[in-house]
Amino acid sequence: MKRKTRHTLLIVVTTLCSIIGAMTALAVWPTNEAHDRGKGQASPRPALTVTVTTLQPAMLPIRVRANGNIMAWQEASVGTEADGLRLAEVKVNVGDLVRRGEVLAVFASDTVAAELSQSRAATAEARATLAEAAANAQRARELQADGALSAQQIHQYVTAERTAHARLKASRAVERVQHLRLAQTRVLAPDDGVISARSATVGAVLPAGEELFRLIRNARLEWRAEVAASELVKLKPGQPARVTLASGAPVEGTLRRVAPMVDMQTRNGLVFVDLPADGAARAGMFAQGDFEVGVARLLTLPQSAVLQRDGFSYVLQVGPTSRVVQKRVTVGPRAGDRIAISGGIDATAQVVVAGVGFLSDGDLVRVVQEPPAVEPARAASGSGSVVVSEVSRSAP
Repeated sequence: MKRKTRHTLLIVVTTLCSIIGAMTALAVWPTNEAHDRGKGQASPRPALTVTVTTLQPAMLPIRVRANGNIMAWQEASVGTEADGLRLAEVKVNVGDLVRRGEVLAVFASDTVAAELSQSRAATAEARATLAEAAANAQRARELQADGALSAQQIHQYVTAERTAHARLKASRAVERVQHLRLAQTRVLAPDDGVISARSATVGAVLPAGEELFRLIRNARLEWRAEVAASELVKLKPGQPARVTLASGAPVEGTLRRVAPMVDMQTRNGLVFVDLPADGAARAGMFAQGDFEVGVARLLTLPQSAVLQRDGFSYVLQVGPTSRVVQKRVTVGPRAGDRIAISGGIDATAQVVVAGVGFLSDGDLVRVVQEPPAVEPARAASGSGSVVVSEVSRSAP
């Protein structure tokens, strides 16, 4: 009996040891497997070696941005005063520079010349009639004292003299009218300028007042820009304006006048900017531009640090673990290679300077030395478009 009990206990102890050994092996195996797998993996490599910087203060010019059309300063309409005459010759075309008094077109003058000759003959006849009437009136006055002529006859001779004198004046007036009609057969330029439009056609018989040409006076152009009502008070005559044409060509202008009224629909006011006559601007073009109204001290980054995606601006901020985090920022004015940052990151944030297009959010980078701080004078020396409504919020 004792031997059987001892045998049973031995079996139970052996079974327990086997179970404990299996459990120990199961507990140790995952740890060893993880350790072996860790030995086979290399440490993560940086995606790029970058330099970082922080926001740096700089003095940037403040500019008010505007849009508008380029128009003629003043446009003259050149028409005909001759009524019912045939246009015989057109001497200029669109784009021609003309001087004041230059002949632009000529009408056929045969009819007017014949009428002028007729008027001259009528004037000569009236002059002869006046001479005869004056002589008769003079003789009547001499015979008045002798009583050879009655008072009624003397009055008739004097009246005939006065009538002949009036008829001579009328004939001379008609002759002057014909002279004017003959002069009007030659269409003259009213001022110096450039021909902007032509409707004159050789052979056409035109009524008086018909427009033949349009003339940009003195070939002078202006930019009529729309500016928000809140910004009009910052603009004064004489301020410089930088206009950018649709082709990208810049044109320098000068603010001449600020309109006294604001449009009630758009709440924008017009400003008039004089443009050089020999520039690339043409009447009818749409242009963008800005006016320099001062300077402001702003926090800036290099333009290479700002990434444009989907219409927004982003920077890559380097975190404590050397991984980059994409931050959306609000940008302001640009000057040279600097761009103002008015919101989105802290002033002490470490930002990737260059190569942001090759990195993605969460990439590991290797950071090298930080570039030196920006000199305010160097940043202010550049030129660029500056929006005053944006920079005013970020100015300290």
